[in-house]
Amino acid sequence: MISDFFADCTFSTLLIMGILAFIAGFIDSVVGGGGLIQIPALLISFPSTPIATLFGTNKIAALAGTSVAAYHYAKKIVFDFRLLFVISFSCFISSFAGARIVSLINVNLLKPLILFILIAIAVYTFLKKDLGTYQSKELSFKKQLFYGAFIGLSIGFYDGFFGPGTGSFFVLAFVVVLGFEFVQASAYAKIVNCITNISALIVFVRQGNYMLELALLMAALNMTGNVAGSKLALKKGNDFVRLIFLVVVVIMIFKYGWEVFAAPAA
Repeated sequence: MISDFFADCTFSTLLIMGILAFIAGFIDSVVGGGGLIQIPALLISFPSTPIATLFGTNKIAALAGTSVAAYHYAKKIVFDFRLLFVISFSCFISSFAGARIVSLINVNLLKPLILFILIAIAVYTFLKKDLGTYQSKELSFKKQLFYGAFIGLSIGFYDGFFGPGTGSFFVLAFVVVLGFEFVQASAYAKIVNCITNISALIVFVRQGNYMLELALLMAALNMTGNVAGSKLALKKGNDFVRLIFLVVVVIMIFKYGWEVFAAPAA
């Protein structure tokens, strides 16, 4: 029963989860990376709950918010749906493969490599002031499809295999490889994220790994944050999105740095 769930949770816990869901939605709508806030919040607030259940709860909230952001972007950004289909399909396939392989390899071994990549991304984005401020490439449609499929396969595999920061990686890949503006890249990333979230959520729902009451509360606040973030990104433009992107990447660097250097010694 919904009333039973909320009776078991303190008001402060629900308030904190709601606020963090809003912040996660706001950040996610701009450059991705909302899971870096929402998932740790769930892990800390519900330590005795199975991780799969927390991930399923997070996916429900994230999908709701991402769908709203995608809708708002779609009203302002012109999509090439053929390119979107190729990227989404490639991502769907590779994400499934990554999820199957994750049980065979210790993902912690990859954290130093991811940390190095994130530092390189932060330095590159900071030094290249005009990155993503305008359409920097005029690729043929065949090249867009080829590069898009590669982006979908590589980042989709990462999403299924590990996951955190997937939206931000999509944004950067669309900017650097396809030459998109930051706002356009964020719009494409939202659509692709919807597809990957749906595929993952199907698994979680079938397994019963979700807390519906908490998911609905977080979804409402996450959607509100996504609406605010997408509207602000469209209004402020590429410089604003670039700044938020840099902030998210720095947060990811600190997160992985802690896990690589401090957490093992604890």
